[in-house]
Amino acid sequence: EVSCPSSGIQSVFTLAIRGDDITVKSYKVESRITSRFAHTTVRSSVVNSGSKAQSIGFNVQIPKRAFITNFTMNVNGITFTGSVKEKTVARNLYAQAKARGKAAGIVRTNSQDMETFKTEVHVPPGSNIQFELHYQEMMQRKLGVYEHSLHLQPGRLVPQFQVDVYIYEPNGISFVQTTNAFGERFIGLTKMNTTKEKAHIVFKPNVEQQRKCENCTDSGVDGLFRVTYDVSRDHNAGELQVSDGHFVQFFAPSSLTPLPKNIVFVIDVSGSMWGVKMKQTVEAMQAILDDLTMDDYFSIVDFNHNVRCWSEDLVPGSSIQVEEAKSYIRGIKPNGGTNINEALMKAVQMLLKASNQRLIDPRSVSMIILVSDGDPTVGEIKLSKIQKNVKRVMKEEFSLFSLGIGFDVDYDFLERIAMENRGMAQRILANHAASEQLRSFYRQVSSPLLRQITIQFPEEAVSDVTHNRFDKFFSGSELVVAGKLRLTEETTLTSFTTASASMDLTLETETEIGELDAKLAGQQHSVTGFARQMWAYITVNQLISERSLAPTAAKKRKITQRILTLAVEHQFVTPLTALLVESEDGGERLLADSPKDPKQGCCSGQLPTPVILNYSPPPWVQPPTPRPLPIVMTCNCINNSPPFVLVENDPHFIVHLPRAQMDVCFNIDSEPGHILNLVSDPGAGVVVNGQLVGAKGPRADGKTSTYFGAISMYYQPEGLEVTASTERITVRDSHRGHSFTWAATANITVKISIVKESHVTVSVNDNIRVMVLLHRVWKKHPINVDYLGIYVPTDNQYSPLVDGLIGQFSVEPEVRVYNPHPGADPLKEEATMEVKGHQLSVTRGWQKDYRQDRKQGSDVYCWFVHNSGKGFIDHHYTSYIVPHSHSFLHCRRPGK
Repeated sequence: EVSCPSSGIQSVFTLAIRGDDITVKSYKVESRITSRFAHTTVRSSVVNSGSKAQSIGFNVQIPKRAFITNFTMNVNGITFTGSVKEKTVARNLYAQAKARGKAAGIVRTNSQDMETFKTEVHVPPGSNIQFELHYQEMMQRKLGVYEHSLHLQPGRLVPQFQVDVYIYEPNGISFVQTTNAFGERFIGLTKMNTTKEKAHIVFKPNVEQQRKCENCTDSGVDGLFRVTYDVSRDHNAGELQVSDGHFVQFFAPSSLTPLPKNIVFVIDVSGSMWGVKMKQTVEAMQAILDDLTMDDYFSIVDFNHNVRCWSEDLVPGSSIQVEEAKSYIRGIKPNGGTNINEALMKAVQMLLKASNQRLIDPRSVSMIILVSDGDPTVGEIKLSKIQKNVKRVMKEEFSLFSLGIGFDVDYDFLERIAMENRGMAQRILANHAASEQLRSFYRQVSSPLLRQITIQFPEEAVSDVTHNRFDKFFSGSELVVAGKLRLTEETTLTSFTTASASMDLTLETETEIGELDAKLAGQQHSVTGFARQMWAYITVNQLISERSLAPTAAKKRKITQRILTLAVEHQFVTPLTALLVESEDGGERLLADSPKDPKQGCCSGQLPTPVILNYSPPPWVQPPTPRPLPIVMTCNCINNSPPFVLVENDPHFIVHLPRAQMDVCFNIDSEPGHILNLVSDPGAGVVVNGQLVGAKGPRADGKTSTYFGAISMYYQPEGLEVTASTERITVRDSHRGHSFTWAATANITVKISIVKESHVTVSVNDNIRVMVLLHRVWKKHPINVDYLGIYVPTDNQYSPLVDGLIGQFSVEPEVRVYNPHPGADPLKEEATMEVKGHQLSVTRGWQKDYRQDRKQGSDVYCWFVHNSGKGFIDHHYTSYIVPHSHSFLHCRRPGK
């Protein structure tokens, strides 16, 4: 029968196999995880070895966010097969069987993170029973890891006991580890095989190893077996996967500096918080307050029947303020009633005041964290009215997070009020671990990295896209968007992600449509149709959340019908569906139903989802493209080329002189580690410097080639520095920074454009532009290393104070070349050059421009100036060596 616990939490220590005089022949668990989507199967084979008929139970603890997808049972050759149906239909069919005395019951009960699936069958002696349960869930990234938990408690010594976890991540696995709660005796029994993309974890203790003690008949396998892992991320633009006509975009950028935050902690100090609850809350708040920085602003509101403020205004998180707040928290004595409405109104008022007074950074993140264990008993007590009040006063950029302590709190209300205000809720068990649960939740939201994130796709290429606009992204988490592909002739799919941090970002990800399916075809243990099931899983959970917030009955009915259609199609047991398990002739039936929350019945398995924000869609007729290169050159027609200066390996400078209709080249023979100034313009506040790296070994002539390994552009008025190395591009302003690998395609505040594995273009005020080109070499090359080229147009609008190895050519020098004649090398003509009062011997030859062809390059015919450009550049090359990546030159150009 279906049961719903009326109060409290049922014991999570329920034996998997229950009954007297039974023999458990095997107990096997297999989890297959593909691209964060897990399909778990639990199988057990049992014999009634007693002399009488008896009831045998099969119980499995499953994650609360999981959906049961099937359950089958074989009793003495009679097979019971499950199918998901609309709940009312399933219950009616079950009731018919029960009326004939031919039914057994399946129940699911609650805990914090797990639910118990139970079934019980009455069988004669000697009966053989096989149980098999399937459930699916999407792995949620928290604090930088995905955690897959299996509750193992067979209740017997099992001859064939085995757990297999298979992980396949197409982009690679960065790490994987296991932990168990079974005690030290089981350390070392877990085996793990890993490759770049796959992992196989096996836990297979024999009967002797399972014993609780040397002569015990009880099993020591009792607790959680956890597998935690994370995936390799090549870049910040995210991971776009396409399979089985569906797509999934994973977005979890790293190397971003956290945004400052403004927090009002709203703490319930009513009489019901007395004892362990208050002690644990105080302990957690001590650690949470220590985490605040000087960039953060905070205050504390504590409430019972009255509302008090530690400080009427938000204050910076200095050590002095933090210590005073901690002292205030320690002095709280719980008593009285619960006035949630007034406390939340006060918290919002404090954030609004700080915002209106411009006390807080406009790009900071503002949030309220509510900690409560009960229903309102004072002031406004109608939950729907409180919900409306909070939504009415909350600004769109504020978020509310709700923490419900214990099972006597109305968690359904706390979840609704959080979701409606761009936050999420979590239940905290009121026990000795409550303090750690509170701290863990705070860590998940304590490092906001981005605001107003939108992940979009060309409308003609996709349909049925899940929520793709998110209010905030926190460090260690992950945003996931899924959808269906439309039938087109396109062979690739592209996503565009825009976000706001200390600067605005636009990131681009592209993937081949058939590539992943070809890989999955060769994977024996991958989840078949993972993208299809993940899309359905996300969609159903989001619809369940929308249903709880539906403003009208008609809207609720419409959402309900969509949930039912999807749940039946994809075979998910949800709060609106049930699993009917029946024999082949339909004569005997069992029912798997979802539980209600112990208080006011909300749904299991809900996915906290950011509320959709009202952003305007982009003009997909003209999708975002990288900024055009600042200069275009066809090397076979130099006369038509715009002016430029380019620098390539060793570092080789090519200066195009349009009036003289020639190109002049020179090398700088400096040393690895030196930083060369390329552009120094204190008038415009712009400096461009390049740091040299050396080859792995000398060339055939005994010399070691040098290259630019990092190039930095610094814009002093905004404190903005962009540094491109061969590994990544780092963007920093006066407060914080962001980092991107060369695998990203991005646009940042329209000033910086990164094109994947190609180049980065930096533009200042639309009149000074620099392009850095990436050169990759064979990693096992005995000598060569990856390096950078730099291209700067000489029509950049510098101030008269500009200098530097490149900047000095913003004014084209008068150059005359005469007396050309054959040189020692018949392929290289020699001549005399007059420039800046010097007569120089020059040699004509070919150099490379790699903008059009990054592998072969285009040939540029130029006059080469020897001795590190002596006489052609204003000073000796050593005058252009600077101490730091953002250093300006101290010297001035002659005559200025």
